[in-house]
Amino acid sequence: MSRQSRRSQGSRPPAARPIVRRPGLDRQDPSGADPWTTGARPIDSGTCELVAEGEGGWVLYVNGAPSSFISEGDPRQLGFGYMQWIAAAIECQWPGDGEGLRVLHLGGGACTLPRYVAEALPGARQLVVEIDAELARLAREWSDLPRAPRLRIRVGEAREVVEGLSPGTRDVIVRDVFAGDETPRALTTTGFLDAARLVLAPGGMYAVNCGALRGLREAREEVATVLERFGHVLLVGDQATLKGRRPGNVVVLGSDAPFDAVALGARLRGGANAAVVLDGDAVVEFGKGADPREDPVAGLLAEPGT
Repeated sequence: MSRQSRRSQGSRPPAARPIVRRPGLDRQDPSGADPWTTGARPIDSGTCELVAEGEGGWVLYVNGAPSSFISEGDPRQLGFGYMQWIAAAIECQWPGDGEGLRVLHLGGGACTLPRYVAEALPGARQLVVEIDAELARLAREWSDLPRAPRLRIRVGEAREVVEGLSPGTRDVIVRDVFAGDETPRALTTTGFLDAARLVLAPGGMYAVNCGALRGLREAREEVATVLERFGHVLLVGDQATLKGRRPGNVVVLGSDAPFDAVALGARLRGGANAAVVLDGDAVVEFGKGADPREDPVAGLLAEPGT
């Protein structure tokens, strides 16, 4: 997961007030100290802080950037629009209670999306990969997350974990990893997608949260890379962001099986986080002119004479 910001600024929630306590979800430190009155607290990658947002809602900030939303009473409240889009894509592709569904989350934060999936698709089994061990510990302290085997949290670097998993063992891979405003490049290349595709079962779905800044260079490269490796690709985002008029988040979906773009588009058409779904030629046009990202060629960066 990110060592700095875990989410781009596009889905930043409204201005919030500093946390004082978290009624109903408080956990008492063994020393007797109240961990929720100290503001920012250290984690392995810097600092994090919970900030109250609305009635019963909390936003997790990591190194000053919004990372996750936690609803005390309702796991289905996701807070950020792009998480709602990914959740809708999963449910459209796998209707029902998720029995037998295997989901891999790269990037954990407060485990907002895994918590949602556990509630909405109770038959699913999930693995969350988070690079920050202390943040992973706090995620379980803050929220009523299911235990293994329904939901496991593994501390590790996302690419290393993916490359170590057995082929065909996941139906969904969600990549939501940021360092600053960008995803680490090693998680955006065709080489990484080759590893992800090997882990996906036939018909599996690869879902990417991509930060889209003005100019859309990074988003176009992401789309070009996913198009290079998957036969079916959808692009989800709000109109202003997709047209480059404002920064935000876009979700890129890839699979070797067809998507029901019409059903997903209908589901995302209304509400506070309405989005459009691009399919077919529209996706190709969005990525036009961008080159797929490749891993560095071995030895290319070696010093002369070595």
